Amino acid sequence: MREMKYELPDCLQEEPAFCTVVCPFHLDMRDFIEKMQRSSFNSAFKVYRDAVGFPGIVAELCHEPCREVCPRRDKDGAAAVKLLEKASINHAKNCNPNAYNIPRKDKKIGIIGAGISGLACALRLASKKYDVTVYEQSDRLGGHLWGVLPPELFLEDIERQFQYEKYTLVLNTLIENIDDLKFDAVYVATGAGGSDFGLKNGMAEHTFASNRKGVFLGGSLLGAGSVDAIAQGLAVANHIESYLKTGIMSGPIKMQITKMEVCSREISFSDPVLPAEGNRFNQAEAKAEADRCLRCSCDACQKHCDLIQHYKKKPKQIFDEVRATTGLDGIRGKITVATKLIATCNQCGLCKDTCPQNIDMGKLLLEGRRELHRKSSLPWAYHDFFLRDMAAANNESAHMVGVPKGYPESEYVFFPGCQLGASDPAYVSESYRLLLEHKPDTALMLSCCGAPAVWSGDEKIQEEMFGKIKDEWSSLGKPTVIFACTTCRKMFRDYLPEIKGVYLYDILLQWGAKPRKNMGGQLFSVFDPCTSRNEPALQQTIRELAKNSGCLLEPLPYEGSRAQCCSFGGQVSIANPAYVKSVVKKRIGQNSNPYITYCTNCRDVFAAEGKPALHILDIIFDLNDKLRTPPTITDRQKNRIELKRTLLKQFWNEEVTAEPGDSSTVLLIRPELKEKLNRELILEADIIAAVEYCESNGNKVEDPVTGSFFGYLQIEHFTYWVEYRPTEGGFELINAYCHRMRIVTEDI
Repeated sequence: MREMKYELPDCLQEEPAFCTVVCPFHLDMRDFIEKMQRSSFNSAFKVYRDAVGFPGIVAELCHEPCREVCPRRDKDGAAAVKLLEKASINHAKNCNPNAYNIPRKDKKIGIIGAGISGLACALRLASKKYDVTVYEQSDRLGGHLWGVLPPELFLEDIERQFQYEKYTLVLNTLIENIDDLKFDAVYVATGAGGSDFGLKNGMAEHTFASNRKGVFLGGSLLGAGSVDAIAQGLAVANHIESYLKTGIMSGPIKMQITKMEVCSREISFSDPVLPAEGNRFNQAEAKAEADRCLRCSCDACQKHCDLIQHYKKKPKQIFDEVRATTGLDGIRGKITVATKLIATCNQCGLCKDTCPQNIDMGKLLLEGRRELHRKSSLPWAYHDFFLRDMAAANNESAHMVGVPKGYPESEYVFFPGCQLGASDPAYVSESYRLLLEHKPDTALMLSCCGAPAVWSGDEKIQEEMFGKIKDEWSSLGKPTVIFACTTCRKMFRDYLPEIKGVYLYDILLQWGAKPRKNMGGQLFSVFDPCTSRNEPALQQTIRELAKNSGCLLEPLPYEGSRAQCCSFGGQVSIANPAYVKSVVKKRIGQNSNPYITYCTNCRDVFAAEGKPALHILDIIFDLNDKLRTPPTITDRQKNRIELKRTLLKQFWNEEVTAEPGDSSTVLLIRPELKEKLNRELILEADIIAAVEYCESNGNKVEDPVTGSFFGYLQIEHFTYWVEYRPTEGGFELINAYCHRMRIVTEDI
């Protein structure tokens, strides 16, 4: 058994924001801003205080490197993060630090220098209950802050942050020899021009660790500015704690970077918020400015992928759940957490095309389907109807491969796919007629392209399908295939790459085919099928054909390289009907214009929900209006059969007699019941078979009040129940439904 092989490339969703990377404290700006956007000032302040140690001091001194990297900088002005940080302080109800009652630790740390970097280190270590002693050669703490801030400001902040912490402050003490200190670790923060005790020379770049065991250097001594000095003091505290636990001096400081990308074109304009009074946001202003922040993250898949939006799960979580469900993560047992998710993917590929890392979640989920199918764990009901429909398209009554009489081989073969003729047989017959006028030797192949087999995960059926198509194509002399369906073209590219192909629409444009329907300046929007996303030439061809008929075109938000699935792709309607309904609603709601499509599935899906839509062939051959009701699943299968008969008669002069198994039973079905059968994917032929079975075997129960008969018939996996009554010349269907249970009877 072959196993699923798919490794998730580096997803950027967990990459830090640009502002977080350049912030000396690496403040989690997404978390901070999210709380500010909710006007949760207490929570926002705690995030800020925990990151910077001394919020009042940092809010005054911060040089705002975040503004230099803000994606809004060149759009409409960087987010005013410094003012937002001050707002969190001003509007928080409680600015006191938390008091933690945890046991004291027996390790002793000495800090040389009571400047802001030394105090930051002391604060962080004291809060973790280490025994901290700070030495200062002068008679006051604060270091160079006395020259840059009002004393009452920074002294108040220092006192507030240390109010619950115990540490020893030794003033008026000059440390001349570090060997005199007996501590488990020492931080030298003597400030600009201070003594480094001969330890600075030889220090590796981007490190706080000296070459002396347990001694670290940082702050202004190493050239850091005020804010960076505070950040280094906090960072050194972490390095010291790591050293105390492991005995290993920390290596180089990890320079935080981000691989994240933000598309500036997708940033909507938003004017900066200016404080009404002075340089201070009120609460409403703070929220409004916070709302301008993009909270930068790589969310391309979340913005564009219907499935990820629906499930609200990031690629890494989906990856883990798929591996757990398929049993490839080593977990024993039968986990089905992602079975429905795996079967919900439309296979449209937009996730990969919009992801800067080209992560292909569609490939992962398709591999998941295949793996579940190999293990007989994928619910067969998800794809049973579509595989049976594919078989119906390829049976003798609908399938054909032929070369016009008098031609041994063909340069071209028209491959309309199984859905074009199912929607309207005239789409195929009129197209083929025009092809024959220009290329009389054009062959014809009525067949399904194999997409249902691919989407089902059944690789055996898939291989059989593509093998059959290849053999039939070879029997025609390996002609160039003329495609009318972009999904068919994609299937051939992916699984039959040796077969060359062109699009029907490109040929019609090249031949100068003039649309027969005059649209008279009507306004439309072209809906590009998802499988046309990498077909820019075809997309332009469709628009030119539409304009040649007099259409005025208005672009959709998602078209061209961002074309989205109509909901049909992957055939997920059985696995997740609620999801399909939501997708269709989004597609038809993009604007109020009627759509022009060149995929019959798109056209019929939209029309079924009342969206006016035309297929481009409706315009070229003047076939249908934009309100045509799509055929039922029963009518679609009948249309394929009728198409073959029509083509054989018109172009081969052959009559097709009734196929074996054609029923003569007349079954009357009222329109609303027809709609129910169609919605539940119940073929009328199966219902007729059930009625005929009940009548021929007497396996039925009569309702004496209504005169109706009840009965059932097992057809393959399904049991079909029917309620009917005899009428003149046939039967009237009262109701019908099906389920996946088998009826087991006992002899009495």
